Amino acid sequence: MNAIPTPPPVGTVVRSELVPGARHWSVELARGYALRLTDVEGGANCAALFYNARNHLERYNMADTLKAQHTAFLTRGHCLYSDMGRILVSLIEDSVGWHDAFCGVGNAELTAARYGVSTYQESRNACHRNGRDSLLVELGKWGLGLADLVANVNFFSKVGVDGEGNLGFVRGHSPAGAHVMLRAEMETLAVLDTCPHPLDPGTTWAPRPVRCEVVYVGPASEDDVCRLSRPENVRGYANNARYHCQHDHACV
Repeated sequence: MNAIPTPPPVGTVVRSELVPGARHWSVELARGYALRLTDVEGGANCAALFYNARNHLERYNMADTLKAQHTAFLTRGHCLYSDMGRILVSLIEDSVGWHDAFCGVGNAELTAARYGVSTYQESRNACHRNGRDSLLVELGKWGLGLADLVANVNFFSKVGVDGEGNLGFVRGHSPAGAHVMLRAEMETLAVLDTCPHPLDPGTTWAPRPVRCEVVYVGPASEDDVCRLSRPENVRGYANNARYHCQHDHACV
């Protein structure tokens, strides 16, 4: 039987990638590791999707995540739920305070209308990419496709609502150096892209980079802020424990 490897010291960065603006990236996270996203220059948008790394049919569910925690945005203390009632990742750190969970990603038509057409043949890596196609390209690396493109989170972006119910992008929300830390509560596939937010009213093509670091943080404690922020989250962690059979009672 293979020995269980000893984890590194808490806080150890085991992988670091700088994802340029309007690019895509993905990583598998083991339980107890976290993905730290940093808005390097300020004004970044990072669209993210999450899947059970061992069963891609289980994936992030926006509606269940928001209604279970009585919220319309995501921040520290919130958990991102799968469509099977389990927690994929939890937000253990957040220097921004508000991340959009409603607005999805832009497509080729929207990008062309706002920024103009700029192809790879013309502009090489400075070409105008869009979030939808970027996510699909990255999903394809894991055998996933259009049917697996569900509602995403937009980290570092805030969208407000006016008195008539219209959504409006909040400019200048995320400063340079802002970060969020997402701890994996099961083996999780994270798929990201850094294209502009679909409601960003800017017309100059200037997507911003995001630093992506995988950090060992250890498992959630019994008094963890995400576990205790909502009664529903206590049940979510219990569902995870049953799934993993971490405790005697969890295997009943």
